[in-house]
Parts: sequence; structure tokens; C-alpha cells
Amino acid sequence: MRSENYVAFFIICGFFIGIIFSMVKIDTASGFLFSTLAITLFFYLFIHIVLIFFLSAKEAEDKYFDKHEYETSVNSQIAEIKKREELITAILKSIYENDGYKKKEIRVDEQ
Repeated sequence: MRSENYVAFFIICGFFIGIIFSMVKIDTASGFLFSTLAITLFFYLFIHIVLIFFLSAKEAEDKYFDKHEYETSVNSQIAEIKKREELITAILKSIYENDGYKKKEIRVDEQ
């Protein structure tokens, strides 16, 4: 699982735990807001510290980039785009040659 998922999960948990704690213990609105934000911030910082110490950095380095597969895929997509472009050009030429869309000459009347 990616580290961003852990961070998001713990932030949401901290927020709801902060709201529950604030409803039980705090009487004022400013205290409610402050304690909710403080508990959420604590959970945010806590999960980052946990991820620093327990998440292996080698997982990100172990991924192998296959350059040959990438180039093959890109070249086939480029060839397909060129075929489609040629097809569209041929269709437009056939439409234009069949007098479907002739250019109209616009004359300006001189007075």
C-alpha cells in the first residue's frame, strides 16, 4: 500500500477522534476548533514519523523501467496515429473532389 493512503487514513481518523474528544471535553467554540485541529495535526505528524522509520525506501528503487517495451508501445501508437491521419486526409480529398464542398467565390460589388 502506498504511503499516501496511510497518511490520508490517519488524518481522517485524527479528525474524527478530535471531534469526538472536543464534543466530550470542550465547552467553547474556539476550544472545540483548536482541540480538533491540534489532534488532527498530531495524527498527521505521527503518521509521517511512523512512515519515516518503518517504510522501506528500497520499494521505490526496485521498480524496473523497461525502455524497450516503452519505445515499442510509443512507436506503435505513433504509427496508428499516422494511419488515421492519412485516412482522414483521403476522406477529405474525396469529399472535396466530389464537389460536395466547392469553394465559393465572394465578389465585392463596387459602387
